[in-house]
Amino acid sequence: MVNAETHHEKSDVNVRALLWAVVIFIVFAAATHGLLYLQFHFFARHFRKEASQPLTMMTPASTVPAAPRLQPFPSGELPPNANTPATDMNEMRVAEEQAMTKPGWVDKQKGVVRLPIDVAKQLVVQRGLPVVAP
Repeated sequence: MVNAETHHEKSDVNVRALLWAVVIFIVFAAATHGLLYLQFHFFARHFRKEASQPLTMMTPASTVPAAPRLQPFPSGELPPNANTPATDMNEMRVAEEQAMTKPGWVDKQKGVVRLPIDVAKQLVVQRGLPVVAP
């Protein structure tokens, strides 16, 4: 027995519009991925070509520049750890430590001396601060 009044409801979902939306989405996604693929290869080719060009129009130096040059790290040509930034930093720290803890001449002709900080503080406490005329 077939009821003539029974049928599916057409007002719920428009299946045809839903399928068209899925198709349009897939086509748009494929077009976007294709465009990005082409753009990537264009930029890769462009920057590969640019990287092979010199960074400056100046001709490169054919000889080693005159001293002073940047210090090299230890290599086969130098004795181990000689004349490197690390050893220079250690030598500088030792020299600064000696300058802060031991007295010495800054300018012997003018009578200017360098005193350790503790000795300088004691002298200021004993003699008082120098008076400077305005």
